[in-house]
Amino acid sequence: MTKKDDDIAKGDEVSWRSHGQEVPGKVTKKITDRTEAAGRTVDASKDDPQYEVESDRSGRSAVHKPGALHKKGDRS
Repeated sequence: MTKKDDDIAKGDEVSWRSHGQEVPGKVTKKITDRTEAAGRTVDASKDDPQYEVESDRSGRSAVHKPGALHKKGDRS
């Protein structure tokens, strides 16, 4: 069985929920270490990665866990 985050890669078109709306954007980076990203400390690891994404609408960056991201065309 493959983990869901194995399906997400840099450049993928994804969407996520923010303030009750679906936000489209792209994955800009997979984060696998504790680091600063999108204006906050991200406590990620190789076993628990997070993804930096950029909103198509605002151009702003955010960081999400794989479970919060939905690949375009993938509604599972």
